[in-house]
Amino acid sequence: MINLIPPALILIAGSLILPLLKGRTKQIYMIVLPLLTVLYLFNLSEGVYWKVNVLDYELIFGKVDKLSLAFGYIFAIITFISSIYSLHVKDNLHLVSAFVYAGSAQGAIFAGDFVTLFIFWQIMAFAAAFLVFSARTKAAFSAGMRYIMIHLFGGLLLYGGIKIHYHEIGSLLFNHMELNGLGSWLIFLGFGTTAAFPLLHGWLPDAYPESTETGTVFLSTFTTNAAVYVFSRGFAGTEFLIYIGVIMVVFPTFYGIIENNLRRVLSYSIIAQLGFMIIGIAIGTQLSLNGTIAYAFCQTLYMALLFMAMGAVLYRTGKINATDLGGLYKSMPITTILCIVGAASISGVPFTNGFVSKLMIVSAVADSGMLFVWIALLFASVGVFIYSGIKIPFFAFFSYDSGIRTKEAPKHMLIAMGLASFLCIVIGVLPGLIYSILPYPVDYEPYTAAHIIDQAHLLAFSALAFTLLVLSGIYPPEIRSINLDVDWFYRKEAAIFMKFAKFFAKIEYNIIGEAYEFMVIKPVLKMARWLKIIDTSGVDGTYNGMAKGSMTLSDTVKIIQTGKAHDYAFFMVIGIIMLILIILIPIVI
Repeated sequence: MINLIPPALILIAGSLILPLLKGRTKQIYMIVLPLLTVLYLFNLSEGVYWKVNVLDYELIFGKVDKLSLAFGYIFAIITFISSIYSLHVKDNLHLVSAFVYAGSAQGAIFAGDFVTLFIFWQIMAFAAAFLVFSARTKAAFSAGMRYIMIHLFGGLLLYGGIKIHYHEIGSLLFNHMELNGLGSWLIFLGFGTTAAFPLLHGWLPDAYPESTETGTVFLSTFTTNAAVYVFSRGFAGTEFLIYIGVIMVVFPTFYGIIENNLRRVLSYSIIAQLGFMIIGIAIGTQLSLNGTIAYAFCQTLYMALLFMAMGAVLYRTGKINATDLGGLYKSMPITTILCIVGAASISGVPFTNGFVSKLMIVSAVADSGMLFVWIALLFASVGVFIYSGIKIPFFAFFSYDSGIRTKEAPKHMLIAMGLASFLCIVIGVLPGLIYSILPYPVDYEPYTAAHIIDQAHLLAFSALAFTLLVLSGIYPPEIRSINLDVDWFYRKEAAIFMKFAKFFAKIEYNIIGEAYEFMVIKPVLKMARWLKIIDTSGVDGTYNGMAKGSMTLSDTVKIIQTGKAHDYAFFMVIGIIMLILIILIPIVI
């Protein structure tokens, strides 16, 4: 059993050494550091570790159980794969941000109390924003600032909720909660901001596509999955989540189909994947929660794989819009194959990890008798298959020939994508690997004839529908466009706020400023000049006069100081006579 330090510390502290290294040494270190985290976690036993007393509170940096370990495993594995994918990156801001981001995500899922969770939650938000900034474009800077704004808002909700919750129950331990008070509601909404709840989701498709080809791979992994973790631990079985989850699986379909930027398409796909997991959490049965954790594990792999494939395309061509791509299978055949593996996994094709995880949630919904939720999942499955499983590889690598001829992705990128593809298939073929790490005992068989036939029908008819829609011209054409989403509102609000701010600044400068100068500054300056005259002529003159008088008196007294005893006796006698005269004259008169 190894439990010397929190896993978060390995990556966060280890990242500080990165700027000191160069060349091959740096690349080896980038592989060794996350690999060390993987080995450390797979040797970590369940229990409560790393307690620290601060003031009157006990902070718990290690609540290790099957739930946190499952997320810890996949976070460590994907950090290792993403680090290999990023070996060409020399930007220290990017690398340090990525490792701090991954480390803080580990810190959040092992946090045993709200204070520790909040600390890592905020580190995670800022590290992610710096990953967006690292693209060093104007669009990335703006998107990163909006990302910080939204997550600070979520952080404030979380902070307020934690304080109220503490006063309500007198404990900071992070355990299961009921939505029965203001504190739990604020915590719920704070987590919901990070989980991209409807109307709070705009930051995700806004920020993720603006990062670098490698930054988006990291971003697609940690923030939203950490949100799935906290909901699994804190709000499992909360019925209200079902309605939120249904909206989340349905609405991204429309954006995914019309969106031209392929990384933004995948960003909407993340929201749909979150919807599946939110529904699984809401149902709250052992099957649905196992399905949620398995889904989180598997979707982390295939979403990262798809983002890596699109990142490789962006890295080689500098383009990511569907209208600019096509025919790349000729130049990037291996990337094409690996992307298809990711597309098959996200679509739930049998013998991929998407099949063995998604079916658990769908089966849990069917068992609960929620027909409308089951129909929503069916609709979402078709949608995800069309806009992620077909659209992504079709428009990037096939479709019409864009004429772009480029090199295959670099070797380290191919190795990273190959590892993710390998895990997608191995877990799909041997689902016991993922079932063995789930929180509850698994009594579920994905490979039944009914499951395979149902899924085959779903995929076949979805593919047929896509083909017919494209051939008939009904499927929305890929065009250069800006699709309005909820982020439009806070972008506009910010712009309106800035206009008002400039307007009031102008008023303040031109009118209030002039009035202030006339009514306040000028009278004060005039008064200051008078006070200066009084000070120099009156006060200073008085002090100077007294000083001169004192000097004159001193000169007189100095004459009297002869140092001879008879002189002093003479002056004493004179003084006594004068004193007697002063006393007697009024009596005589």
